[in-house]
Amino acid sequence: MSGPFRLGVDVGGTHTDLVLLNVSDGSIEIEKVSSTPANPALGVLDGVNRFIAQGKQPDAIEFFAHGTTITTNALLEMRGANVGMMITKGYRAIQEIQQQARDGNPFDYFFQRPPHLAPQSVTFEAAGRFDYEGKELEPLDEDAVRAGARVLKEKGVSSIAVVYLFSYMNPSHEQRTRDLILEEWPEAHVSLSSDVLPRIREWPRMSTTLLNAYLEPVLVHYIGDLSDGLDEGSVKTQQRFLMQSNGGVMPFKAAVAGGKTVHTLFSGPAAGAQAAAYLAAEDAKKGLVTLDMGGTSCDIAFIEGGTPLEVTEGEVARRRLDVPALDLTTISAGGGSIAWVDGGGLLAVGPQSAGADPGPVCYGKGGENPTVTDADIACGFLNPDYFLGGAQSLDVDASLKALEEKVGKALSMTALEAAAGIRRIVDMRMADEVRIFGAKRGVDPQEFTLLPFGGAGAVHAAPVAEELAMTRILVPPRPGAFSALGLLCTDVVHDYIRSELRPLDQVPPDHAETIFRELEDRGRFELDSEGMDPAAAVFARELDMRYTGQGYELRVPLDGIGAAGGLDDAALVEARKRFDGIHARIHGHAAEEKPVEVVSYRVRARVEVPKYEPVAESNVTETPAPDEARKGTRDVWFTSTTSVKTVIWDRNGLPAGSVLQGPSIVEQLDSTIVVPYGWKAHVDGFMNLILTREV
Repeated sequence: MSGPFRLGVDVGGTHTDLVLLNVSDGSIEIEKVSSTPANPALGVLDGVNRFIAQGKQPDAIEFFAHGTTITTNALLEMRGANVGMMITKGYRAIQEIQQQARDGNPFDYFFQRPPHLAPQSVTFEAAGRFDYEGKELEPLDEDAVRAGARVLKEKGVSSIAVVYLFSYMNPSHEQRTRDLILEEWPEAHVSLSSDVLPRIREWPRMSTTLLNAYLEPVLVHYIGDLSDGLDEGSVKTQQRFLMQSNGGVMPFKAAVAGGKTVHTLFSGPAAGAQAAAYLAAEDAKKGLVTLDMGGTSCDIAFIEGGTPLEVTEGEVARRRLDVPALDLTTISAGGGSIAWVDGGGLLAVGPQSAGADPGPVCYGKGGENPTVTDADIACGFLNPDYFLGGAQSLDVDASLKALEEKVGKALSMTALEAAAGIRRIVDMRMADEVRIFGAKRGVDPQEFTLLPFGGAGAVHAAPVAEELAMTRILVPPRPGAFSALGLLCTDVVHDYIRSELRPLDQVPPDHAETIFRELEDRGRFELDSEGMDPAAAVFARELDMRYTGQGYELRVPLDGIGAAGGLDDAALVEARKRFDGIHARIHGHAAEEKPVEVVSYRVRARVEVPKYEPVAESNVTETPAPDEARKGTRDVWFTSTTSVKTVIWDRNGLPAGSVLQGPSIVEQLDSTIVVPYGWKAHVDGFMNLILTREV
């Protein structure tokens, strides 16, 4: 049928995945193309053009959602803008002092913080002060602002962060500063801390604003290239969205205005976690561990009670970032992770990656260093003639030669022994990260289901599960394009926050209600300016609360609290009870006799958009996998000493109810699934491949 269509695109380190949903009949098609690191938009447009070449009408694409690592990679590789900063007079040392806590080894005498995004040479002070209640103590020195803007322009700065004391209580000085800068320099990018993070604590607010200023020009340029390319390809839809770190999407326009760039730093990984929560809803209620293993890294998330765990404070590339984000951890364990021998004569894998260019040795693009993918193909887990459904052939001999020369000789190993060692290292690294990640959050992975996706996730899932004593693995129908599919399974989401520190018993209900309504009005205004229907928005309220004297706070949801007219005294009493309960659940105790403070007010605006709706087959009966799906056998080295004749199956030929025993390998366009000894697999009604282990 001719559509209409909804398109989800996920840009990875090696491949760009595209999922096209036909709204008329619910069917989906996928494309997988090589990523183009120099300009990721080119890879996206290449995939879109492939759909068009197949006869899809570009004007029938009514929705475009995009998950990207463009800002993350720019930060990791330090390819952001030249940033300057305007700060309250007398407080330019905040960036130097930062905070007492530091990452890494506390006994490291050579510890150094990352280089400043805005060095002192491009940090300018301006007189002007508000107190903690937002009352003006000293007017803004507009001449100093203008002079600073002129100097920053001369110094080659292209983006300016404005961070004034107590701007979260009164943003007028920051807003006036932006006006003055743009009068002097209309082309400048200006990030206000009162827009980016109107929240207490000076260093987190400054760091987050600096990150926004550093990355905004990168994202603006990228979205401009992508939008121009879509327009030229006649994909005219105005429903163009970017994935956010919080698991929702926002329009392109929102991503480049109003301090929202930092909300895209976990854009790519968040889509996969969101897909898991939505598409594996029943398992997500019981507990899921997601394992997104792509070309350059592996992203891990926990999902409990049907929703991914979420945080509001964190770090990326050792830089403080305090915005709502799904609770994810990333390690350098991807198919392109390079194996090498360190100075002590030990085998190591990563953190360097071959990426998309030149890629693993077996790609034949000039790569010389063996990678995890080279180890996988050397051991027989990958079909050299069916990579990407046969679109690309892999050179097994080149992989074996590189493994022997770059690793084997130095360690007195054969190529196969080196390959097995590489696989063992990367599998144990992923298992260890899941174990540590879970322990920090009080989660026992043994009770959870492992959901692997990404091109390499299902190749390595079983040994990871065995190491963690997990007995169940769920492989979705299209694991290689799972994150892209997740972009068609989420809503438009905006988060708003305002800090106002006050004892709870001194907060009048009508005052709290006023703050919440102002945040909600801001949400409606922004949604309307983005072309969304404000009347369709659903708002969720939260309070950040803490016991008086504590240095941290907890988020307390207010759903179901308050009368029809808004918050009342009973609502705030109930909020206090909820806070005590949350504190007891997280920290093991509550201090019900102690006073409580309100720190911040939060509002999440959500607008539902049509989603991909999988339909399960009914009356599924388990039967042996049909012979028609059997592709033959292949020698597979599950260990470095002995190969095993392993049955190869075509996943497209496995109907619902099909059962197969390990050792087996299931092949499909976008991924490969390994079913080792001791495991069996069956296809459920949603066409998920469920692996179970006998214990």
